Amino acid sequence: MEDYYKVLGVEKSASAAEIKKAYRKLAMKYHPDKTSGDKAAEEKFKEISAAYAVLSDGEKKQQYDTYGSEDFHRRYSQEDIFRGANMDDILKQFGFGGGGGRQNVHFSSRGGGAGGGGFGSFFNQGGGGFSNRPAPQKGHDMNCQISVTLDEVLNGAEKTISLSKHGAPHNVSVKIPKGIEEGKKLRLAGKGHASPNGGAPGDLFLKVEVVPCDRFTRKNDDLVVEKEVSYSDACLGNKVEVESLEGKKFSITIKPGTVGDNKLRIPHYGLPSGPQGPRGDLIVKLSVAVPKELTEEQVALIETLREAGL
Repeated sequence: MEDYYKVLGVEKSASAAEIKKAYRKLAMKYHPDKTSGDKAAEEKFKEISAAYAVLSDGEKKQQYDTYGSEDFHRRYSQEDIFRGANMDDILKQFGFGGGGGRQNVHFSSRGGGAGGGGFGSFFNQGGGGFSNRPAPQKGHDMNCQISVTLDEVLNGAEKTISLSKHGAPHNVSVKIPKGIEEGKKLRLAGKGHASPNGGAPGDLFLKVEVVPCDRFTRKNDDLVVEKEVSYSDACLGNKVEVESLEGKKFSITIKPGTVGDNKLRIPHYGLPSGPQGPRGDLIVKLSVAVPKELTEEQVALIETLREAGL
């Protein structure tokens, strides 16, 4: 995507007056009235006009500076770029067009002046509009929340959500990519509110909420599972069984002398780092179980251990 600052030959810190001056200078050079059907000059004029329409508008300029050229053009169509732009005044300063206040900038491969019959109207036919007719407006975006489970994060999923549009239910299908993270937004182009005057519909943004799981805790791409072992197993060692999110069982050896809060790692049984990314690990967090109630025999045995220094 073109850099609008480079197109106009100004720095990013340029003032509104400097931006206007740069556009005026280039428009004088490349306007179709001056170039007599030169296609390269015609394209250049379209380019500098788009750059000026964005950089002379405070809100569009802020969006352009925030998101960069490529992401800006995903959010703004050509119609969006020229919507609200009034370049009639600056063009009239050059003596172009007129026509009783209805200023149109025209383009075609044939000769002729702006406002005359020789050019086909670029800005009125898909270019964005310098005409007095209101340009079609994009519909408003919608923002909703979608809940997903750890299983859906692991495998990906296709879900159907029900929205209310103008008081009527409306079902939308959405694909959940593998490895989706809490707080991420999924964008469904054209699934927002309808335009009020025939423009493109808005977009639907779904903020992801990962439903808490009673077995696993997510830590980035790893899954953490807690496993209690008895005091005797912690001292003498043993084997314990753990199960992954997809139901695969593992027998893990507890070495003698294992203490509380030790962690064992099973590689590649966590969550994927993205639709095509590798999986994280399954982390087994060990803790020593302390019984709340003891039999008389157990009390006696523990007393014996305490007397032995354990």
